[in-house]
Amino acid sequence: MDLARATPQTTNLSSKNRGWENILVEQHQHPPGEASCHYPHEHTIYLSLASRPVVLQHTQAGKTYKGLYGKGDISISPVDVPFSCRWDADDRFLQICISATFMDSVAKENIDRDRLELIPQFRTRDSQIEAIGMMLLTELQQENMGSSLYVESLTNLLAVHLLRQYTTFKVNLGTYTGGLPQNQMMQVLEYIDSSLHEDIKLADLAALLDMSQFHFSHLFKQSMGIAPYQYLLQQRIERAKLLLKQSDRSIIEIAFDCGFSSHSHLSKQFRQWTGMTPKAYRVN
Repeated sequence: MDLARATPQTTNLSSKNRGWENILVEQHQHPPGEASCHYPHEHTIYLSLASRPVVLQHTQAGKTYKGLYGKGDISISPVDVPFSCRWDADDRFLQICISATFMDSVAKENIDRDRLELIPQFRTRDSQIEAIGMMLLTELQQENMGSSLYVESLTNLLAVHLLRQYTTFKVNLGTYTGGLPQNQMMQVLEYIDSSLHEDIKLADLAALLDMSQFHFSHLFKQSMGIAPYQYLLQQRIERAKLLLKQSDRSIIEIAFDCGFSSHSHLSKQFRQWTGMTPKAYRVN
């Protein structure tokens, strides 16, 4: 990733050291200025978080757009397409860089094409990209280290949405019905149950059944009624409840054994799930 900036910039939050695969998410803010950017390996999405609209001039692929960017406005820059920006007021935005190689792999898995080109976007609105962006931002703010399955699910959703809506080739990824066969479902559930202490990835679960992450996620949800990351969290909480009642191990030990990154990570998720802290549940 190559980025040249002509203006001081502050990165408030970044997923750079969080172990997130195929995606980099950063929250930025900076004073009025200009910048020239080039990302040779990633498609880049900018989601405005500005409290007040900012006049922004955006030039890429031989086209220039100038107008007001307000909260929720989105621009998309395809991989390896240099672009420049100039803005007239303090700005705040979420920058999402998604691996072009990963996007190509998703395309090949689903429509047997090695590579698709994204169409540049200037100041567009997209409720699904905005929703995914805000969920990624919330995950950054929570600083949870044991959230790979959730982040991978969001990354996969984002890739599929970009392929459906913003490519030069019309993509129809289709729908899947019927859920997973019982023997495949049991194989996945047994794997999750035996690996709760590990950082389970969506790619690992899909590979068990030799299918794409997109396909697996849809069939799993049809079978179970919840997404894979929701089921994983549910099972980690249930395991923690069992250990809290049936052992005298410390809460931090239980947190690690159930796949949580810390005492506070377990406590937060446990409270959201049960309405009480692990300590209170143990003595109740």
